[in-house]
Amino acid sequence: MSEPVKGPASYFPSIEKKYGRPVAEWKDLIRASPLSKHMELVSWLKAEHGIGHGHANALVAHTLGEDAGRA
Repeated sequence: MSEPVKGPASYFPSIEKKYGRPVAEWKDLIRASPLSKHMELVSWLKAEHGIGHGHANALVAHTLGEDAGRA
């Protein structure tokens, strides 16, 4: 049996269901933003896209974590 998804990725199914976009699309938007700081991106997602704080935080944390791992 596989391990349950933990951390920010555990929010992904509910993010896709609630906001109607795949997580990959949200990550592309975050990466295309001129903003780079975690809380700036969270605030931007909340203000511009109506995403709740927890969901925005999860998307930003996961995206920035992926990008840091690629560097």
